[in-house]
Amino acid sequence: MKSELYACAHAAEFPAQALLRLRPDLATQPVAVLEGRAPEETACALNWKARQQGTAYGMTRLDAESIPGLRLLARSAQSESAARAVFLECVAQFSPRIEEASRGTACAFVLDIDGAERLFGPPEKMAQRLRAALAAAGFRTSIAVSANFHTARMKAAHSRGISVIRAGEEAGALASLPISALVLDADQAETFAIWGIRTLGELAALPEAELVTRLGAEARAWSALAHGRAAHLFQPVEPVLALEEFCEFETPVEQIDSLLFVAVRMIDSLAARANGRALALAALTARMKLEDGSWHERIIRPALPSVDRRFLLKLVHMEIGAHPPQAAVVSLLLRAEAGQASQMQLGLFAPEMPEPSKLNVTLARLKAIVGEDRVGSPALDDTHRADSFRMKGFVAGSSADALNGLSQRVALRRVRPPEPLSVVLRAARPIAFRNLARRFEITEAYGPWRTSGCWWSMDAWDGEEWDVLTTEHDGTAVACVLTHDLQRNTWNLEAFYD
Repeated sequence: MKSELYACAHAAEFPAQALLRLRPDLATQPVAVLEGRAPEETACALNWKARQQGTAYGMTRLDAESIPGLRLLARSAQSESAARAVFLECVAQFSPRIEEASRGTACAFVLDIDGAERLFGPPEKMAQRLRAALAAAGFRTSIAVSANFHTARMKAAHSRGISVIRAGEEAGALASLPISALVLDADQAETFAIWGIRTLGELAALPEAELVTRLGAEARAWSALAHGRAAHLFQPVEPVLALEEFCEFETPVEQIDSLLFVAVRMIDSLAARANGRALALAALTARMKLEDGSWHERIIRPALPSVDRRFLLKLVHMEIGAHPPQAAVVSLLLRAEAGQASQMQLGLFAPEMPEPSKLNVTLARLKAIVGEDRVGSPALDDTHRADSFRMKGFVAGSSADALNGLSQRVALRRVRPPEPLSVVLRAARPIAFRNLARRFEITEAYGPWRTSGCWWSMDAWDGEEWDVLTTEHDGTAVACVLTHDLQRNTWNLEAFYD
């Protein structure tokens, strides 16, 4: 018979935890999360400091505002969705078989950890490591380990810290749990209240046959749950890597420093999640919702994928500083693209290469000085127009290495700017040209190669290109490129062949 062992990670008050995990400034303050339409919002989640000050579930906004020092936050479905994905990624590090057991305002996952002690040690040690990993991600959780699925789920939901339940001790571990640990409707709960049954231990003490006679077939399942022997068909979920973090602000944020204060925690989380899968962040998309309802989006692509938090934050700071939002920011979404961490192998005597982080910061500063469209890598346009190119973002790659080992080839050395010439023609072919210094006789001329385009715009072109061979005064042969602008009837020395 196959052995079973389960661990449940339970995060209570999840609407509050989802909002506070990225807001360390609120960690020491009483916080209540409100849901519903204004002005009828009610408290749906509290932190422990809010409960200490007398805040209760279902309390209206008006009553909550009368409590001194209480911070009120609006419930955010998007924040909870992003936090749930992070929670699931954390527990997935300990088992590939995971089932969700969330109820109400709590987020919980049950892991099948049978056999995992070979990787993570005995159940007590594994539970400690699981709780520490969730705490590092910003979650306060309770962990319960048991050979019975429902025992682990219910114990984690109604206890604090770590509980490890030995096989055969399930009923004793559940005895003190309230009867509300079962899923009961109002009539069933009222029946148990009338009978004076308040805990699972008291329910387990009732004779099962008489209980089924009075309450029906459902009572057999309740008795099995109270004894810790209820069967369960495991229904695993599939974790999906979605590197996103979302934060919605209480009031619109106008200062970039205040925005980056939250962004640093989001970047830390994204980098840690990628690093946990031996990946790095290849791109960061900062999507900001503005107070006027519009969106402001910036994309940051490091030259090499990185998990350096300070470096990524510096790039985000420089990018948003160079392109600030035109209104106050209401919410911030950071979405990352995962990439392979770059490892560069240098030769024994090769000079040390500059750090990629310094390269990115230098490029960002150059863009701020000379403009976005003047820094990057040149990319040829799909056109017949000579020298037509655009600038794209620089990404370190192996394009230069691709040329290594190839056969020797002719190089074209451009003249910038092109040098004006006076050209002598015979039968519509150049036979000589003169620059400001001297006259050159052409011994061979190949062409013309004609190109034209964009006749419909002011930026049209119509020209000819000739490859010519001439001789220097010392007898050295020189090959060069001459161009003839037919629209302006001008000739230029465009390039030399080396």
